[in-house]
Amino acid sequence: MSSDAEQRVQQFCQQLPGYQALSSAEQQRVTELALISPFLARTLQQQPDLLSVLLDDKALAAPLPATALEIALTGSDEVTVFKTLRRYRNRMLSQILAADLLQLKSIADCLFDVSVLANDCINSAYQWAYRELTAQWGTPLDDAGEPMPMLILGMGKLGGEELNLSSDIDLIFTYPANGETTGGRRSTDHHQFFLRLGQKLIAALHQVTADGFVYRVDMRLRPFGESGPLALSFAAMEDYYQEQGREWERYAMLKARVINPDGKHSIELKQMLRPFVYRRYIDFSAIESLRRMKQLIEQENRRRNRSDNIKLGAGGIREVEFIVQTLQLIRGGRIPQLQQPSILAALPILVEHQLLTTDQQQQLTSDYLFLRRVEQLLQGMDDQQTQTLPTDAELQQQLIRGLHYSSWTELQQQVEQAMLRIHREFLQVIEPEESTEPEALSVGKLLWDSDALAEDLAEQIDWLDESAAIPLIQQIQQFRDESHRRSVGPRGRDYLSRLIPQVLHLVACSQAGSQVVERILLVFRRIMTRTAYLELLFENPPALQQLVTLCSQSQWLTDQLARYPILLDELIDPAQLYQVQVKADYQDRIRQRLLRVADDDLELLMESLRQHKQAQQLRIAAADISGALPLMQVSDHLTWLAEAMMEQVVELAWQQMVARYGYPAGLDKGSDKGFAVIAYGKMGGMELGYGSDLDLVFVHNCDSLASTTGDKSIDSKQFYLKLVQRVLHLCTTRTASGVLYDIDTRLRPSGNSGLLAIHVQTYGDYLAKEAWTWEHQALVRARIVYGDDTVAQQFQQIRTQILSLPRELVALRHDVLGMRDKLRQHHGSDNEQLKHANGGVIDLEFISQYLVLAHGASTAALFRYSDNIRILDAACDAKLLSAEQVNELQQAYRLMRGIHHRLTLQPVLPPELEGLEQARAAVQAIWRHLFQL
Repeated sequence: MSSDAEQRVQQFCQQLPGYQALSSAEQQRVTELALISPFLARTLQQQPDLLSVLLDDKALAAPLPATALEIALTGSDEVTVFKTLRRYRNRMLSQILAADLLQLKSIADCLFDVSVLANDCINSAYQWAYRELTAQWGTPLDDAGEPMPMLILGMGKLGGEELNLSSDIDLIFTYPANGETTGGRRSTDHHQFFLRLGQKLIAALHQVTADGFVYRVDMRLRPFGESGPLALSFAAMEDYYQEQGREWERYAMLKARVINPDGKHSIELKQMLRPFVYRRYIDFSAIESLRRMKQLIEQENRRRNRSDNIKLGAGGIREVEFIVQTLQLIRGGRIPQLQQPSILAALPILVEHQLLTTDQQQQLTSDYLFLRRVEQLLQGMDDQQTQTLPTDAELQQQLIRGLHYSSWTELQQQVEQAMLRIHREFLQVIEPEESTEPEALSVGKLLWDSDALAEDLAEQIDWLDESAAIPLIQQIQQFRDESHRRSVGPRGRDYLSRLIPQVLHLVACSQAGSQVVERILLVFRRIMTRTAYLELLFENPPALQQLVTLCSQSQWLTDQLARYPILLDELIDPAQLYQVQVKADYQDRIRQRLLRVADDDLELLMESLRQHKQAQQLRIAAADISGALPLMQVSDHLTWLAEAMMEQVVELAWQQMVARYGYPAGLDKGSDKGFAVIAYGKMGGMELGYGSDLDLVFVHNCDSLASTTGDKSIDSKQFYLKLVQRVLHLCTTRTASGVLYDIDTRLRPSGNSGLLAIHVQTYGDYLAKEAWTWEHQALVRARIVYGDDTVAQQFQQIRTQILSLPRELVALRHDVLGMRDKLRQHHGSDNEQLKHANGGVIDLEFISQYLVLAHGASTAALFRYSDNIRILDAACDAKLLSAEQVNELQQAYRLMRGIHHRLTLQPVLPPELEGLEQARAAVQAIWRHLFQL
């Protein structure tokens, strides 16, 4: 540490009351503590009476009192409670940190003390908030007439009583049953009571005041995540975990602990959750999910290169947790002793049941506690939630001083060795399959190593004739020469020398030609300087096999993989890659992914959204070309994906807006948003393609002119305009991973000159009084894809009202034909064979829209759905078209959509085009029949 810094700390200490009266040894102790931890120094400055405690070894070594705060908060107002909580937290953390630095307690005892402190702070704040609310709203009572508690589940390290010194706390709130409060000035239902209680508790802990904060509270692990209720009843919790609980939620629940047990309802809650978390048999069903979780950990390490992060880096704290929790999840149902949330307590039990050796357990425990001690001091230096080793020399000196190391190099070596040992154990958990045999790689090695002419080497490629073999060899040689010119490095070149022979072997097995090799080399050119991706493909033979397979079947997929190499991670597990998902999976997976991203890291949130969308599109395309996903369901999956992404985008935009401006008038946390997103066009009709943009209209039902509730308030209607602008920003801003979706808002009332966010009633009035016929046509394919039930019902009423209007058929035909001519003049009739040509997709869509507008007044079934196939089914039922005509139209539509998907993936005319002319002729015949041409 620099002499200037030491001098500053010395001057600070000399100003502390009572410091001058201390002995030189005591002064040295205080100075040393202040040098290592500015946080501790600040606390001393705020609470000078702490000085005597820091000099008392007996007091520092004593166990932390479990319930010291609650009495102090009784009868206090909010300002006093907030101040007392924060000052007590800082004081106790300073004592724990000092005991650690002075080696008066083990790191395990310090972690337990931090958890005890958290229990005390949370429980005391909870009891205060409960008293405050019951005075106003009355008391919720259980079946026995006793006050009903809100049980607080502590998750993660808080649940395991191994909490970090400056950590977030992950909480879930639940209450036993619904009902009404009694005995207060006013009454309310239990859900609203506990919602307010949760909000009040979070504010008491999370809000930053002049005295700091108590804990950063993270509620995203609760059922339904950020979009879910803040507090759920036991019954709702049980329904959620039985019907929708995911494997990752089981994994998270391993560490759940009731922070405020009451001996009655808490026992009931534990019994209710146990069957979800633990199975009575060896749980092999969880192995695939855990393997994917392990892959995610490895992927993140490759992506972010977090070698200096002692928690998230390879061999970090998270990997110890994964080792233990994996064995708990698989074996815990048969071994009840494993059913407890502490990592340190679970490790010896794993030895008892021969799931780990004694040496493994002792080494893991030692390395885990060592990393936790480093983490403790990293966070204790300045009360910051960090697990990254510092690069700043002064911070490095603080760290080695506190850990009693002689040099930074010595500490770094110890950390690296511990993480290396942990990572070796981590790699043994759910091991991947063995690598492919190398015998068949000799031809590829020869081609890569040889400087002979391509013509002389051509005979080595026995699966191609000479004219095809020579270009392939030339491509390999050019790529090899390019790799020597670029900064690939010896390790990267070594991987390439092993990968290229494997690629050629796989291409030979599939009897593919030089075009496939050219595509694979396109991907390799993008990753050759990023050794982690070369390593991924070499260490995971199934991933390399999938790369060859996908490149052989689709130029579009090749381009995606080359443009966004991060997608290569998706190739590791072929079973997962080709697995057909259900609609809920798309919502669940993006929610899981965003749980790992900090709310305030906008850049990473946007990147995560884009990377997730690309990964899911890759999976859909892989399932499509493999035949695992029927062609007619491709659009369904692409649409479900878009809906899940839009839901998250709106939720993120809403959180950012509320954080800045507060809530619109009449709304608060946990209530509806008064907002909805209407999809038109392909998304509205459930017919998205791989590259489709989204036609969206945004509506709200805010009637108030009042301001929002935040300190920086704005007009409530202006809030919704800014909300939409934020949504568009999140979707359309180009990042390193491209755009999320291109959004087209021109179908809103008044087009580009209209408001981006429009009141739903204004939207309805416009459609009823001002809209053109083509706007009513567009409404046929419109539906709500995100929004509150109230706004959705209002939209449905408007859509029903407009589409059921009686229309004069001659005028309608004239308008529809006029719009069709305009489109043809704008796009031309030959520019796209499938879409705008006579008898193409547009003609078919216009037929459906015309039938709805012409006969919706008498046949409501025509506009029940927004997709063309079901509209045509309804037209058949209403005898507006014959069954034969409907079958011809539907077959033509399926054919054209299928060809469109195929042309995106592989821009070569597929065999289905042979039937295209016949399909178009059928559409043209029905067009002429309907429009009397």
